[in-house]
Amino acid sequence: MAEDTAVGAATPALLEASDDLYDGKIVNPAALPSDPAAFRARLAASLAAWRAGGVHGVWLRLGLAQSPLVPVAAEEGFVFHHAEKDYVMMTQWLPTDLPCTLPPNASHQVGVGAFVVDGQGRVLVVQERSGVLRGRGVWKMPTGLVSSGEDLTEAAERELREETGVEARVEAVLAVRQMHGAAFGKSDLFVVLGMRPTAEGQEPVPCERELVAAAWLPLTGYTDQAFFAGMPLYQTLLERCQAWAEGRYSGMRAERLESSITRKRHDLLVWGVDDAELGRAREALGGVEAGAKPAEPGEGA
Repeated sequence: MAEDTAVGAATPALLEASDDLYDGKIVNPAALPSDPAAFRARLAASLAAWRAGGVHGVWLRLGLAQSPLVPVAAEEGFVFHHAEKDYVMMTQWLPTDLPCTLPPNASHQVGVGAFVVDGQGRVLVVQERSGVLRGRGVWKMPTGLVSSGEDLTEAAERELREETGVEARVEAVLAVRQMHGAAFGKSDLFVVLGMRPTAEGQEPVPCERELVAAAWLPLTGYTDQAFFAGMPLYQTLLERCQAWAEGRYSGMRAERLESSITRKRHDLLVWGVDDAELGRAREALGGVEAGAKPAEPGEGA
């Protein structure tokens, strides 16, 4: 930690900061002075020194207790990057002759849809208590948002369990929909995952806070609802779901694999199979050919 200069010294001590991997500085929030005047003096001195030293971007995180420092940082050229429940992140790009390459705040929220098919060919569906489908009597797949640090597959399994009590595992990624202009002007990614119950005979119990009902329906009882008619996006999405349920479409796999060159880490990778693997999968399903439609599943609950 940098020590303060003696009383009367011409230049205040620089703020404590670490180097990032992109020629920038990350200010240590725990070492910031609480007095706005002292903060202003040390911040100005630090910016001058860092600019002279070729530093590019500066990241400044301020907690709730440090809120009096926010206007000071803004006056010194910092702008808001993002905010969480207990802090605000501010940044400043120092070079005047280079375009800013600091990564922007998150551009997307990510949602998942759990398309769950049991051994009888039935699909697990729900009716929402709130939202745009409230009161319309529309059956939909369980959906939800992915939490920070959570894989798509984990999110689908969690949302399904929380909404219906049913335990299932992801087998394939069936489709991805991207939409712009969602909440707070962000874009939205919605990933549909094909899932199978971990055990047969599980009866859904709707979460009363979120759902009006939950049930197993025959596949066509879900896909042929009038609500989806005339909407090409949903019709195509449901056709892919139905094709997977009937063994005509394999979707893509999702698996956590070791990835990092700097530390041991496993990330989720989603990928498709080649033609030979797809052929073997079809043989394992009893020789279902592309385009062939098996008999309709029996009536469900």
